[in-house]
Amino acid sequence: MTSPCYCTLLRTATRKVAAAYDAALAPVGINIAQYALLRMIQNRQQVSLTELGRVADLDRSTIGRNVKVLERDGLVKTGRGEDQREAVVSLSPRGVEALAAATPLWEACQRQIEKRLGADKIEALRAIAHAV
Repeated sequence: MTSPCYCTLLRTATRKVAAAYDAALAPVGINIAQYALLRMIQNRQQVSLTELGRVADLDRSTIGRNVKVLERDGLVKTGRGEDQREAVVSLSPRGVEALAAATPLWEACQRQIEKRLGADKIEALRAIAHAV
């Protein structure tokens, strides 16, 4: 697809790339958005929903909905932080297992995309992403 609209071009590329990751992660039963969120939670074990939203660059209500799906699937557990007004989230044992199973699949997908684009285009992609 060729479009003069940069947003349309980026959205189309994003859908294609996300579909590749989703297909790679399907055996674990998660998608790329869930994988990314699980990784963020893992890296900050027991993180507030507010902080998770900040790190993920998503509003608090979106993070809350996404975390509820992960909780429903048994991948995370929620509770109250030191400040009882703040909800916190951490990986459940099942979430730890899912992430361990998904990571090699994610890494293989990364390598496939790198191979498909080549080193120069990967660096250009990184530069574009950081510039936007």
